[in-house]
Amino acid sequence: MLLAREEQFFAALKAAGMPTVPNEFSVVPLYQVISKATLTEIKQFIHVFERVTTRPSWQEAVSVSASEIARHRRAETCFFSAWDFHLPPNGGPQVIEFNDNGSGLLFGGLINDLYYQFFNLSENAHIQHPCSYTELSEKVISCIKQEVTEFFDHWPQGIFLILEDSEVLQTGKFRYELTLLRDLFRQQDWSAEIGAPEETSYEQGKLFWRGEPVSFIVNRSTDFLWQTEAFSGIRNAYELGKKLYIAPNPFTYVTRSNKRLLEPLSLSDWDQTLGIQADERAVLSAHVPETHLLRSDNLDKIAQKKEEFIFKPAQGFAAQGLLASTEVGRSRLRRLLREDRGYVAQKKVPKNQLSGAGLERTHLWADLRVWAYRGEILLLSGRASIRPDGLDLSPPGGWIPTYIAPDN
Repeated sequence: MLLAREEQFFAALKAAGMPTVPNEFSVVPLYQVISKATLTEIKQFIHVFERVTTRPSWQEAVSVSASEIARHRRAETCFFSAWDFHLPPNGGPQVIEFNDNGSGLLFGGLINDLYYQFFNLSENAHIQHPCSYTELSEKVISCIKQEVTEFFDHWPQGIFLILEDSEVLQTGKFRYELTLLRDLFRQQDWSAEIGAPEETSYEQGKLFWRGEPVSFIVNRSTDFLWQTEAFSGIRNAYELGKKLYIAPNPFTYVTRSNKRLLEPLSLSDWDQTLGIQADERAVLSAHVPETHLLRSDNLDKIAQKKEEFIFKPAQGFAAQGLLASTEVGRSRLRRLLREDRGYVAQKKVPKNQLSGAGLERTHLWADLRVWAYRGEILLLSGRASIRPDGLDLSPPGGWIPTYIAPDN
């Protein structure tokens, strides 16, 4: 009976627009529940994060040494902002990283909604009714309408372009999510397309995609600073054009999501320069693990305590370039420094280990991904890894339904 439900659940995900589960996309047929107390702490942290990172003193200080294109202050507010938390068995939620173009919002909404239906979780008094996929879609459209209203004087006439790297559009697991988003836009009677940066061009003061004028871009590319030639048209339009909306962009990246920022978020050394207040510092220090940008003056100290840290590239994504403490020593850290790879050392934070039927011989460790727009949470989701110290979503790991405990 349980196996039949799983098959029906997986089939429903595919019918809704996701890749085939579990062959192409891994989903764990279990769930995690987030307590109200934990959710309250997360909300408080997100509000502080938004207040700090949108403050002029912070933005000016963290962007002063960035490339010129990243110093241009912009008005866009990212609506796919995603915080990744570890929930250790002892202690409050810990922010591992932040993404301004986090994948999985629509997939996570489908997983939560359909699992709740197929496994009859409405009968479980310990789970709050989740946001349905329809409700989530309405939230996304509402966010975008707010951005359009605040950015433009009138509704833009060009297409809404969902931008992604060409390789991802061909083989990436989340290319299906881009189709869901495009279709959601088209349901609003908006002209919407999916395209790659190299398909754009800048002509006569306007950005075009395959000959069509573009007004609004949902940027999913991981070329965060637009350094490749493929972005030449978008760079010109961004710097010279006045009415092209694009989020995330280099300014949001250097002021919000570059992993280098985890250092001043976790440590108080720069609070006066950055304008961080005492009450904000208390929240940040409670929820951001100690993080250091690798430098020549701290390399030896970090190497001595390397077992306490995990090492990440500042411009990495999807756990690419992640190094465990067993993989580094002084010589490798020095080489990374010489190569100017921009690594950060972050204190290890244990994940919560899942329990439940079917896990007697398998161990899975879950994290929590929280999407929010302007400080308001849109969705909770999670990923269960087969490794306690990394993000390996190979089966039996994968994305996991995530719910909130009820008020009582």
